[in-house]
Amino acid sequence: MADLTTKYLGLLLRNPVIVGSSGLTDSVDNIIELEKAGAGAVVLKSLFEEQIMLEADARLRKAYENDMIYSAKSETLDYIDLHIKEDTVTNYIKLIREAKKRTVIPVIASINCITSMEWTSFATRIEEAGADALELNIAILPSDIDYDHAAIEGTYLDIITRVTSKVRIPVAIKIGPYFSNLAQMISKLSGTGIKGIVLFNRFYSPDFDINTLTEKSSNTLSHPAESSNVLRWVALMSGRVQCDLASSTGIHDGKALIKQLLAGASAVQVVSTVYSNGIGQIQKMVEDLENWMDEKGYNYIDQFKGKMSRSESSNPSSFERIQFMKYFSEIV
Repeated sequence: MADLTTKYLGLLLRNPVIVGSSGLTDSVDNIIELEKAGAGAVVLKSLFEEQIMLEADARLRKAYENDMIYSAKSETLDYIDLHIKEDTVTNYIKLIREAKKRTVIPVIASINCITSMEWTSFATRIEEAGADALELNIAILPSDIDYDHAAIEGTYLDIITRVTSKVRIPVAIKIGPYFSNLAQMISKLSGTGIKGIVLFNRFYSPDFDINTLTEKSSNTLSHPAESSNVLRWVALMSGRVQCDLASSTGIHDGKALIKQLLAGASAVQVVSTVYSNGIGQIQKMVEDLENWMDEKGYNYIDQFKGKMSRSESSNPSSFERIQFMKYFSEIV
């Protein structure tokens, strides 16, 4: 029988299937069920920087309306700001502590952030609560034409520096694919002392309702076809970075899981497939991996991890170009 254990962020996982940050991981009861279903680890639902800011703004507006605040320098401002942050973080700390008490799989906390403000101090409390690791879900969509690429990249690096200076637990960063030179940015990030990079963040996809002329969300769940871009970049960067890589977005079944491991991923994160197919999909993916390893004669994941990566090629971009030309010469 194959050994499915894998190392990710320095943590030993019983298998490489991690349930990603989502509503699936927002309660202790859910986490217990995910552990029973075979998950190798969980990433808790994110603590959102914007959520804290918006809640504070809402309470401040209400305080103004009720004449609780008499000037911009009122101590009430500081009290409300501190109280909101304390409430939100305290609830998150309780989730971490309770999850660690009642489960044995690694529990990875998550902060979804867009700035390097003082909230980074929360990372220390997350560590003290017992989280096994911390994932920074940084989602900065480069849509501001006055905000150049250097400033955007600098924000990522600043956030990492501030957080890693405060905690000793492993820190991973989850990023999107929108960088002017993605390969270079991944390489830069891997050299900051973080232990893992998750490829890729999935941004909110807008849509329009042409009848009501309102905006609505589109494609809330990922599609299996979306895993191809993840596969490309994991294969390109595996062996060229100073930390682990994890795959996220579009990994819906055992076959997709195996492909990501062959590309060089240490683990994968799943969410949409669990929503679509039920919690039993986790065990099915694990069983598919085990059966495939037995068929191929692999005893350990490390025996084939990265076997299909581009690290053996001296010029990966040239390899990609050759595959591109080959593909289109066959269909045109």
